[in-house]
Amino acid sequence: MSRYRGPRIKLIRRLKDLPGLTKYRRIDREKEKKSRYRIRLEEKQKLRFHYGLTDRQLLQYVRIARRAEGSTGEVLLQLLEMRLDNIIFRLGMTLTIPGARQLVCHRHILVNSRIVDKPSYRCNPYDVITIKDQQRSRNIIKKNIDLSKKHQQRSRLISKRIIKRKKILFFLFKKQEMRQYSQIHLTLDPFRYKGVVNRIIDITRINLNINELLVIEYFSRRA
Repeated sequence: MSRYRGPRIKLIRRLKDLPGLTKYRRIDREKEKKSRYRIRLEEKQKLRFHYGLTDRQLLQYVRIARRAEGSTGEVLLQLLEMRLDNIIFRLGMTLTIPGARQLVCHRHILVNSRIVDKPSYRCNPYDVITIKDQQRSRNIIKKNIDLSKKHQQRSRLISKRIIKRKKILFFLFKKQEMRQYSQIHLTLDPFRYKGVVNRIIDITRINLNINELLVIEYFSRRA
């Protein structure tokens, strides 16, 4: 299955919060009965669309997590969080993971002074992430960091903003939540456009409402 490139709000109606994909959030008012299979499927879809993966890529990560030591669900989330495109998103260099993926694919990003153009590159503790020493690259990152700061300033004054569209309520999702969780395992120097991976993220700090065990159950017959 190819990577999803369709309307994002359509996904939010079904899967609720996906901060890596879009800034909008849905409020559920109706409770409906769901089968166990549908619950597992929706958890898998949340993980897939948030990190921008295909089914095959996610299955491969599940297989790697099964072979590793420790809880399979925790290892899976840590593998996904240490992807280069997600690290750039967590650092605040972009507002979404698709935006981070575009930066990487266009060869704007350096890891340990070497250009990396694979969004799936797995970062390790003490990796140093910088950008190319070109004015175009610096302008892109500066613009994104400035937008992130504006989101933080607005969030202090306005806690919630409700948008009504087709009788469905959405909250404008503020990016300050991602910033709060990025200060522990990552460090960003906004003046030098430089980020450092301090350590592997603790899954309790991941700002994503997903039950990873249901994802493992979904892939149990295939992994």
